[in-house]
Amino acid sequence: MAEYTKEQFWKLYEKLPEELKDSIFSEETAENIGNICERNKVEGEKISGVAKYTGRVLLGVLPPDEFQTTLEKEVRLKKEVAKKVGQEINRFIFYPVKSSLEELYRVEIAPAAPPTVETPEVKPTPEVETEEPDVYREPVE
Repeated sequence: MAEYTKEQFWKLYEKLPEELKDSIFSEETAENIGNICERNKVEGEKISGVAKYTGRVLLGVLPPDEFQTTLEKEVRLKKEVAKKVGQEINRFIFYPVKSSLEELYRVEIAPAAPPTVETPEVKPTPEVETEEPDVYREPVE
């Protein structure tokens, strides 16, 4: 995972919607992280790791779908614990700001360029003159 400087984090923070700014420094968010970690027996420095990566999701630098994997790899939580913690954080922290997160990550993810398909040159077919009148054509006035 890419490391950011404090200045880079502040620049990202300044561009966030108010709802996400409030969530990052909210006392409720901190309490939720603490309670979730306590329920799942996450202790010591691992709690600050969970908080760190929760903040990264809210800042827009860690996609929510990579959160659980990051908890396993970076915080070194067991898979089952990372799954439970991830689900609870998703429910109590990410879900209340879901619309802002969707907007944030939609902006960050560039849409794929449409495929370029060469269209073959179509030559008009020459009209064939017949001696019989075309009954399907309307008379032109």
